[in-house]
Amino acid sequence: MTQMIDAKNNIITEEMKYVAKKERLDPDKIRKLVSKGYVVIPKNIHRATTPVGIGDNLRTKINVNIGTSPDCVDIEMEIRKTKIANKYGADAIMDLSTGGDLSEIRKKIMENTDLPIGTVPIYEIGVKSKKKYGSIIDMDEDIIFNTIEKQAKEGVDFMTLHCGITRSTVDSLKKEDRIMGIVSRGGSFLAAYIVHHNRENPLYSQFDYLLEILKEHDVTLSLGDGMRPGCLWDNTDRPQIHELIILGELVDRCREAGVQVMVEGPGHVPLNNIEANMRIEKSICKNAPFYVLGPIVTDMAPGYDHITSAIGGAIAGYAGANFLCYVTPAEHVRLMNEEDVKEGIIAAKIAAQAADVAKGNKIAWEMEKEMAIARKNHLWDKQFQLAFDKEKPKKMREELPSSNEKACSVCGDLCALLIAENIKKD
Repeated sequence: MTQMIDAKNNIITEEMKYVAKKERLDPDKIRKLVSKGYVVIPKNIHRATTPVGIGDNLRTKINVNIGTSPDCVDIEMEIRKTKIANKYGADAIMDLSTGGDLSEIRKKIMENTDLPIGTVPIYEIGVKSKKKYGSIIDMDEDIIFNTIEKQAKEGVDFMTLHCGITRSTVDSLKKEDRIMGIVSRGGSFLAAYIVHHNRENPLYSQFDYLLEILKEHDVTLSLGDGMRPGCLWDNTDRPQIHELIILGELVDRCREAGVQVMVEGPGHVPLNNIEANMRIEKSICKNAPFYVLGPIVTDMAPGYDHITSAIGGAIAGYAGANFLCYVTPAEHVRLMNEEDVKEGIIAAKIAAQAADVAKGNKIAWEMEKEMAIARKNHLWDKQFQLAFDKEKPKKMREELPSSNEKACSVCGDLCALLIAENIKKD
């Protein structure tokens, strides 16, 4: 039984109750949102995951990507990244590992967090296919579906699967004047498979079988955007929208089967097109939760893409995105390290909070009020406690303290708040 099937049968699960309490909403409202597919609660039946609600009427959530690469396999570093995600308030973690013992890496990550865990199974499928056949594009259907089922049994809570990469979307890509082509790694694996074998994507042609596997373990399907733009120049073009239309049709099939589903989106999008992208997805995919990478709003800042994505993420969240995938300073440059993970999380949390404030979320506004009161009353420890990053502002204050313990070293005794307090006394 899945969360969605229970919701459709008027059953309020413990997970729904938990989400309702966290969001300060009525449990039956959460049930109705889950039954319609407007909210998902990624929680595999085999794993003790702390429930997280993602979707409309809830606070904007953030995801953290970690994982090894063929050039860097360090399980201990991935464990440290996992603990950083726990510490700084991530809502979910995706293991994107492609190097080393992938099952063991997933196991270690799961042992060190109770956050929902996501994967992109095509990565492991590609690694296995290369090892067995010498080429990723020679993957077969047994490897594809056996790997997905194995990860489901291991306890993966949500999976990104590029079911919308089809023969027709690949044809549309060939006709488009894109600069970057396909930048989705999983999307490129499947597009190459289609072209090489002149055969349909098994994740699309056998979608009903895929749903059977996901339904058995209550794995939330995250429909991957294999045709997402990899630069501003390619944004919101025909291949991207073509794939999205297919994903909208697959959303309907997921809901009919009782499988929880969300939809992934771009990518690289200029500020003026972000709102349109959010509205198009919500319309075509009938309010399915929208999971966006960034979006990055300029391609001119390698090393600072946590900032470019936070700008886009704030606008996307306000315009309808429900789940922001963080972007680290290392994006486009190298594998992220621990400090990159922290910087990416803080930037994404800033974006999510800004979006929630703009949408009028009561919890977000209460957080803002609490910080304002702490600042007014010069409660420095309270301010640090409330901050997304509790250590950095405290360290900065200690590095250059003020002669007046109530003020900071920018103004000292000339602090506007202190002067205003004297005015009131007079």
